[in-house]
Amino acid sequence: MTSSKKVTVGIDIGGTNTVFGLVDAQGNCLLQKAIKTTDYPLVEDFVSKVTKELKDLISTESNLEVVGMGIGAPNANYYTGTIEFAPNLKWEGIIPLTQLFSAHFNFPVFLTNDANAAAIGERIYGAAKGVNDFVMVTLGTGLGSGFVVNGDLVYGHDGFAGELGHTIVEKDGRACGCGRMGCLETYASASGIVRTAKELMQNNSNSALATLKELSSKSIADAALQGDALALEIFDYTAEKLGFSLANTVALTSPKLIVLFGGLAQSGDLILKPTKKHMEAYLLKIFKNKVAVVPSKLKAADAAILGASALAWQNI
Repeated sequence: MTSSKKVTVGIDIGGTNTVFGLVDAQGNCLLQKAIKTTDYPLVEDFVSKVTKELKDLISTESNLEVVGMGIGAPNANYYTGTIEFAPNLKWEGIIPLTQLFSAHFNFPVFLTNDANAAAIGERIYGAAKGVNDFVMVTLGTGLGSGFVVNGDLVYGHDGFAGELGHTIVEKDGRACGCGRMGCLETYASASGIVRTAKELMQNNSNSALATLKELSSKSIADAALQGDALALEIFDYTAEKLGFSLANTVALTSPKLIVLFGGLAQSGDLILKPTKKHMEAYLLKIFKNKVAVVPSKLKAADAAILGASALAWQNI
């Protein structure tokens, strides 16, 4: 008789898409699926759909033993298992997410901020392996972050520490989904770079971007790689905001490493090089040339699931 293979479920809930899958103790993502988060305005319908898809996945392999579930989500509270007033999700108020999932499964369910989950995954499987002091920055629909100090994730007294995306970088700046003005995520994120493009294109009709039917962080990156001057200016503007903010971050926790992850980070040196340049320009002298800015080493297709599943492995 063959012994069962222990796995955890990893679920990453994004503002646009949700990905989930089954991960073994070595960090191999065995099975995975994705759905549109935006298709489910009611969280109960969302939980029912993910539950059904997960049970279908689990049933495809007869020797799997699921021992826990980890969930990464915006504005998630590790202590209470709730999502609270997430600006990039349709579900309003306080959502008791672990409770909703626990009603369908007989294994423990853990929840944390999506960027914290990514940080755990990066530390176990990726670029921050063995690093005790680093910052994880996720550049997706919004901007998330996870702070690891002396080997521990920083949660704060209420579970919401480390919200770099909602530090204000421009007084009376762009309106943010959180209700305030000038937050970093309105500038340095996949949605933020599109906002920058639309603003700068008003005075520049010669750019290749003016011919596109739909702007996205990828289409802006493609234009920049072709040498489009406006697209390169857009990336530099975005990197300046991010570099400024990271320089302030370094002064607070003195990380060895800053890891960039997510759709915008996949543009590689287009965002990494100018971000590092601007960060160095703003850094205190004692920190100059000490802090690496690197891309995530997690496989892009599996990274979010690995991070969430690592939360479960860490807690069981």
